[in-house]
Amino acid sequence: MTPPDKSTEVTAAGIARLAGVGRAAVSNWRRRHGDFPKPVGGTDTSPAFALAEVERWLRAQGKLVEVPLRERVWQQLAGHPAGPSTALAHTGLALLLLRDRPPAWLALSAVSDERLAALLPGELDAVVTTRFGVRRSRAVRVPAPAELLPSVPLLRGAADLAAELGAHRTYEFLLGRQLDANPRQYTLTPEGPAALMAHLAGPARTVLDPACGTGALLRAVPARPDQHLYGQDSAPELAALTALRLALHSDATVRTMAADTLRADAYDDRRADAVLCHPPFNERNWGHDELAYDPRWTYGFPARAESELAWVQHALARLVDGGAAVLLMPPAAASRRSGRRIRADLLRRGALRAVIALPAGAAPPYNLPLHVWVLRRPGPAVPPAPELLLVEAAGALAAEGRDQHWPAVQDAVLDVWRHFDKHGTAERPGLARSVPVLELLDDEVDLAPARRLPPPAADGATPDLAAVREGLGEALRRAADLSPALPPPAQAPAPCPSLTTVGELARAGALTLHNGTGAGGGGVPVLTDHDVLTGAAPSGTTPPGTALSGTSPSGTAASGTAPDAAAADGTVVRTEPGDVVVPVFGGGAAARVIDEATAGAALGRGLTLLRPDPAALDPWFLAGFLRGTANHRRASSYASTSARLDVRRLELPRLPLAGQRGYSERFRELAAFEDALRQAAGLGERLVRGMHDGLTEGTLLPE
Repeated sequence: MTPPDKSTEVTAAGIARLAGVGRAAVSNWRRRHGDFPKPVGGTDTSPAFALAEVERWLRAQGKLVEVPLRERVWQQLAGHPAGPSTALAHTGLALLLLRDRPPAWLALSAVSDERLAALLPGELDAVVTTRFGVRRSRAVRVPAPAELLPSVPLLRGAADLAAELGAHRTYEFLLGRQLDANPRQYTLTPEGPAALMAHLAGPARTVLDPACGTGALLRAVPARPDQHLYGQDSAPELAALTALRLALHSDATVRTMAADTLRADAYDDRRADAVLCHPPFNERNWGHDELAYDPRWTYGFPARAESELAWVQHALARLVDGGAAVLLMPPAAASRRSGRRIRADLLRRGALRAVIALPAGAAPPYNLPLHVWVLRRPGPAVPPAPELLLVEAAGALAAEGRDQHWPAVQDAVLDVWRHFDKHGTAERPGLARSVPVLELLDDEVDLAPARRLPPPAADGATPDLAAVREGLGEALRRAADLSPALPPPAQAPAPCPSLTTVGELARAGALTLHNGTGAGGGGVPVLTDHDVLTGAAPSGTTPPGTALSGTSPSGTAASGTAPDAAAADGTVVRTEPGDVVVPVFGGGAAARVIDEATAGAALGRGLTLLRPDPAALDPWFLAGFLRGTANHRRASSYASTSARLDVRRLELPRLPLAGQRGYSERFRELAAFEDALRQAAGLGERLVRGMHDGLTEGTLLPE
């Protein structure tokens, strides 16, 4: 058997993350150094190396002081010989034992690796039975000693990390890194939409997710005493992952099963207070032929192309009378002709209560404005509602004047839903309207919210358009005033200055580099790549419980760079005045200097922050040269569908601070002019849209 310290493999990309360099540097090391570790696995084009050997070589070369604990544990998990899914399951079991029975883990951790692997299954079986029930009714399997032995170094490292972060946050970190590294393998429900769906369902003691995936919906359910959470997924590894994630998150009773929900329902004898579900979309092989006479189809037998309506009826069948179901649905489910009879029956019997159109980009697939359906199981004591609530949540963004701001969406949707739920009717121009069911029961039964909502009152009103036009005139005059004067042309070609790179400046200590670590939920503003490109205010939020830091994180690489700010010590870097932020994806030349209004935001994914030493570098001088088109072209690498910028390869002149001042003033002027153009463009777009809407809707006359 492979010794545990040799079992973890790491790719060239992983080595680059450990050392805080680009992948090209790792390739150079392999060519130039004969003692570089030899591959132990992988392929010719993507070799894998033993993590322990790589660490020893990096330290011997002075390229690594110490591997941050987070990064070490992640590399052990990602390079596990049985794969990251198995590693996640083993790690979750060990963290659950540490959380629920700390003395048992402490006693086991004192013995040898072989002894730990032999004794651990017995302790795990006891805690798993307590949390998930008897073997035949649970998705979590306790591995045998031989399976656990290669995982022992990972389990010890995860326990050390849990001493810093807690068992729950440790597992969320490792799970989040796995999901980020393999986004196409999982159907993800982002934190914002998951929280919205849980709030729409209302307080519930028993909650079921029949397509639980990674457990995001059940994790979003507000905790309450004596709560029971049930999940089912056709993938055994996801059913087990969800169970471990929920058990580490709360003390609720957790039960998950691995089986095809529509064909082999594990909870056909149970009724829940609420059902949350993000079902698979456009699935033709859902069991249409074998389930023709299933008793769940009380609203009609779904067509082969209407798998989502099969999930809707399954959710209703698993509810108590009056229970709520909230499903994330593709927009086509609201209007396809093949589903109109089922939609009509859902309306007639009062089962469907609301259809909420989310802004495009809220959840994958990100190019579609997905819908949320809110349903209620009818019963003798539950009279059918005479109206259906239709919400176009993109109207909440328009009202806020932002391109994307999830808290505004959630607040607007919940506010109108609660009013409708209490009074049975609601109307917000441009956002929501409750429509009589009889009005919807036509030949199409089209429930798309945008086709039934009245237009916003403000943009169609003449006084408001007058104010917009006046503001546009002021913005255009301001832009004209700020239009930079052209400097005189050079009489002769200027001498080529000596150039340096961002990487060289970082190694010299003239600046430090930090990479963004992500956003979603929580309340602290996050600067996103979209904000940098559009000049908008920070629009994202950090995860709850994430530690924030306004200084350089500890444990940075010797080169002066921090390849992953959160991986160093659990903190997220916050922006400070004078920082320069650069997007690394997309191929566009952009750089933004952080001012007092933007300072304090956390750095989002896809961004690199450069923090210059004010005694050596002027931030406007730095940002201006980083935006050069040719500079970006030289420092970018191109995949088949995207471009990635290697910030360390960007160049700028070697000039003393005094010589940077002239460039700095010019770049400041250009930035102010660019901001004025953006403001004018936004006001002009509002004016054009408002006049088009007013003329076509009759609120404005053509004379």
